[in-house]
Amino acid sequence: MTKLDAATQSEDDPILLAQAETDALLHRVNEQITLDTFDPTDHHTLKQLVESLGDSRGMTRLRAAETLGEIGEPATPFLLDALADHANVVVRRAAAKTLTLIGDPIAVPNLIHALLTDEDTVVKGSSAGALARTGEAAVPALLDILASPEHPESTKGHAAWALAFIGSEAAEQLYQALDSDLVDVRCAAVGAIAHVAQEQSDERACQVLVSALTDPEPVIRTEAAAALGQINYPPALPHLILALKDTNVEVRKAAVTTLGKTGDRMALEPLQAALTDELEVVRLLAKLAIAQLENQ
Repeated sequence: MTKLDAATQSEDDPILLAQAETDALLHRVNEQITLDTFDPTDHHTLKQLVESLGDSRGMTRLRAAETLGEIGEPATPFLLDALADHANVVVRRAAAKTLTLIGDPIAVPNLIHALLTDEDTVVKGSSAGALARTGEAAVPALLDILASPEHPESTKGHAAWALAFIGSEAAEQLYQALDSDLVDVRCAAVGAIAHVAQEQSDERACQVLVSALTDPEPVIRTEAAAALGQINYPPALPHLILALKDTNVEVRKAAVTTLGKTGDRMALEPLQAALTDELEVVRLLAKLAIAQLENQ
């Protein structure tokens, strides 16, 4: 096929023509960004860029998202419009992912709405990712999701993950959430505080995890015991040893596993005692933990 024939085919094929127009748009806008001549009030171009998120070529969609990410907050309203009601699910997915690059706090209500109502699981997950990247501004809305009995566990799981990702940026709000009467809220707060402890070796966060070992709810005691296995906090050792006698098997299992990770041979004797636990799974984990300590 000659170049002339190829050009003629491109002109006749609407898909190839649209792709060529998208390529030209991205080239022009990126050149303007490089030269610092892009006009952020050019709504027509911003809408075109958002539409290009539906291109059938994956690398082109990525390039469009990166271009909108570089433009930043001026692109937010157009991405939010697409996220809310664009008929093409590919565009909604890409809009949510692009908002992750921007992290604009004004997007929080729309991202929450997409997380709660969009029928597509990828849109939901990407909206949670954008909320996580937005940071502290998203925390109250995420806690509201956890506090509501109306939302499914999958949605609450997304919210808890986003809180954990935000971590130390929202530490004070997380500490306040520990006073909640709602188990889902306290559990998510403990999980997020565990990330604070890992990120910063934060003394307060470590102490909170130790205190959570005596929470009335087994799921929170389990979360705390498991989280302490991810940080080096020697003062937790006696509290973890006490957790070996917890009435809940999941708590005992988490405590045994964490004691094996401490590297502290003072845990050997309590773990030996755990070899007589009434449940075989705890006895097996105790054997593994003892071997782990002795090898260290």
